[in-house]
Amino acid sequence: MGHRVDHEYDYLFKIVLIGDSGVGKSNILSRFTRNEFCLDSKSTIGVEFATRTLQIEGKTVKVQIWDTAGQERYRAITSAYYRGAVGALLVYDITKRQTFDNVQRWLRELRDHADSNIVIMMAGNKSDLKHLQAVSEDDAQALAEREGLSFLETSALEAHNIEKAFQTILTEIYQIISRKALAAQEAESTAGPPNQGMTINISDSSGNAKKACCFI
Repeated sequence: MGHRVDHEYDYLFKIVLIGDSGVGKSNILSRFTRNEFCLDSKSTIGVEFATRTLQIEGKTVKVQIWDTAGQERYRAITSAYYRGAVGALLVYDITKRQTFDNVQRWLRELRDHADSNIVIMMAGNKSDLKHLQAVSEDDAQALAEREGLSFLETSALEAHNIEKAFQTILTEIYQIISRKALAAQEAESTAGPPNQGMTINISDSSGNAKKACCFI
């Protein structure tokens, strides 16, 4: 798919993939954006990103997904990586307990550097390896509930729940924006004659709503 020109989508959302090295972030990215999986994929060096355009509640949304190296030596890119992100997929490997134990560290980093309104989902990847499972679904669900996160087990290899994970994040982001748009529209109508249009952002600083929602 080529790059769509600006007037062909309503919103541009940035989503970041975070989690330890080797949990499958790059394959989640390639499965969602290109429907590809590479068994011998190499560790990501620095940052990669890919885009996909899809429909969310009748609106055309272009999503830009950023994938970063999980290794500590690349953490210097942190602040630029999170800037403008409105969603995050925090990935761990269900067969490696340490990657799950590190979820709390990733959450702290995310909350330190990202916008406070960011939508976060936790994904237990490699669900195709249930026979090697080291993190129970119940443990993960309990952590997600404590931290206020959405949660799914996924498999990039089998394309299980990859689409659902991103659809869930994007729908929640869109609903936040819609609520803000509605509130702004109501405030406008009580204040006086409506303007021809307005731009609604998910936050004051990130500016991720691509286009004006025009209320005539």
